[in-house]
Amino acid sequence: MESTRILLADDHAILRHGLRAMLGSTPGFEVVGEAATGEEAVTQSAELHPDVVLMDIQMPGLNGIEATRRVVERDPDAGVVILTMFRDDDSVFAAMRAGARGYVLKDAGGEEVLRVVRAVANGEAHFGPEIAKRLINFFSAPRPVAPTEAFPELTAREHEVLDLIARGLSNTVISRRLFVSPKTVRNHISNIFLKLRVADRAEAIVRAREAGLGQDNT
Repeated sequence: MESTRILLADDHAILRHGLRAMLGSTPGFEVVGEAATGEEAVTQSAELHPDVVLMDIQMPGLNGIEATRRVVERDPDAGVVILTMFRDDDSVFAAMRAGARGYVLKDAGGEEVLRVVRAVANGEAHFGPEIAKRLINFFSAPRPVAPTEAFPELTAREHEVLDLIARGLSNTVISRRLFVSPKTVRNHISNIFLKLRVADRAEAIVRAREAGLGQDNT
């Protein structure tokens, strides 16, 4: 049987070394490359065509969420597994929206990491037990109906940005929450102003709140 080809993307050389040692000693796995930045992960994924990319979120330059999005755009068959210390809902759902098929915490045991990598290599989506529990709790909790019928002229991401603006969040906070650059946030806001025909942020917030957005401040 052919080995599962794996690309390691993490800015910590010691962690990459440990992962390479663990995966290299496991039958059926082959580490074909390492990347220390998001840009390197995107480039090496395009060149090496790995079956699985083990991707950290917090890396210098291009973060792991945006790198995941670019990897999957170029190769939809690439199985990206997020390996990170971030366990918050925003990080989990940002990774899922970017196209990650696995999410496992760095403090999980080696067997759990291998289990997730095997599943994703086989074409499945798999999340570590703690993350799976968070997903279940999130989707099972009663939630107010979102006013999705408001502003149909906006894209889904613009609608999301407008909701965050209506909550009073700054561009910097929005960029961190959505794992995009501040410039991307500014571009979305410019498009929102243009489509809603509003002059400034204050007017956009008034329009958004009148439509029911920005009500959840938790």
